[in-house]
Amino acid sequence: MKRLALTLGAALLAGCAATVEPTKGTGDLGVIVERATGTVAIVDTSERRVLAEVPGLGDLSHASVVFSRDGGSAFVFGRDGALTRVNLISRRIEQRVMQAGNSIGGAVSQDGTLVAAQNYQPGGVKVFDAKTLELVADIPAEYAPGKLSRVVGLADLPGRRFVFSLFDADQVWVADVSDPKAPKLTRFENVGRQPYDALVTPDGRHYIAGLFGEDGLALIDLWADKPVVRRILAGYGRGQQPLPVFKMPHLRGWAVAGRHAYLPAIGRHEVLVVDTETWAEVARIPVAGQPVFAMARPDGRQVWVNFAVPDYDRVQVIDTLTRQVVKTLEPGKAVLHMEFTPRGEAVWISSRDANRVSVYDTRSFDALATLPLQAPSGVFFTSRAARMGF
Repeated sequence: MKRLALTLGAALLAGCAATVEPTKGTGDLGVIVERATGTVAIVDTSERRVLAEVPGLGDLSHASVVFSRDGGSAFVFGRDGALTRVNLISRRIEQRVMQAGNSIGGAVSQDGTLVAAQNYQPGGVKVFDAKTLELVADIPAEYAPGKLSRVVGLADLPGRRFVFSLFDADQVWVADVSDPKAPKLTRFENVGRQPYDALVTPDGRHYIAGLFGEDGLALIDLWADKPVVRRILAGYGRGQQPLPVFKMPHLRGWAVAGRHAYLPAIGRHEVLVVDTETWAEVARIPVAGQPVFAMARPDGRQVWVNFAVPDYDRVQVIDTLTRQVVKTLEPGKAVLHMEFTPRGEAVWISSRDANRVSVYDTRSFDALATLPLQAPSGVFFTSRAARMGF
């Protein structure tokens, strides 16, 4: 009888185990924003499939996502000012706070303990405990008495610091939040007209803000003893008739490949190539339309570019050795975002109006998978958790 009971128990345990899906390592995971339904889809990047959909995240029309240090949680910043922590293992919302009236993104500190949100309304940055979403610091972007600027271009820096741009004030601020009760601010003024987006280079050294109000960018060497603002690419459109801008380029997807950087030229059908040693322009690459994202494959051999209307059904691939467009793809109408798998063998491309995400092999350009999703926009993988500025 005892042997029979043991046999039955083992069989029951085996049956139970067969019905439970194995736990995935977080390095295989990512999220895709379904903007029309206030939902994020949790995906498996190796198996190229949707694992779950988590609803209830509000207005995701300009949603952005960053990840906890362990890659187990996604922090979702909604356009309605909500900050939501989604557990990727349990596939549910863990915390949610309405922290502003209009928010467009955020960052996680180097040590993973803080998450910061950049806000349009009210203008400023709010910093939260990454585990509890308790507010620990509030930094109004007050550049003149009673005047608050919209904040853009927020990125993490080493040492529990964040850097961000003030669109309405033509300024860049660095906030040291080592002591959240008393943030220390360093202000850079007169950086150029209307900084609209920005990035930190992969080594954390340079912060570069694009300027919407004029041709050029503002660069700050954060390793310098006394950092100053330096203008680069000033007047890159000089002598040419400006074109209407259909969609702001996004520098957070900016491509640094080897010693060169590739960035979209505002309102032009060009990608600019910049030497990161001298920060001088070395080439221009004609492309199919106005670039929105120019994103480098992790090994730097390719740069993938998507476009504003009316060319937003196409993606072009630039070979960084020849600086030539080597492939044009048509994944579907309204391509909004691209994301490479951690080692770059595949790229996931969202097509909002086609209601799908397409996965392509980055060598053969063959389509590997198609995932039907409702109005997908941002695609974010947990490999970002280990990268500065992402």
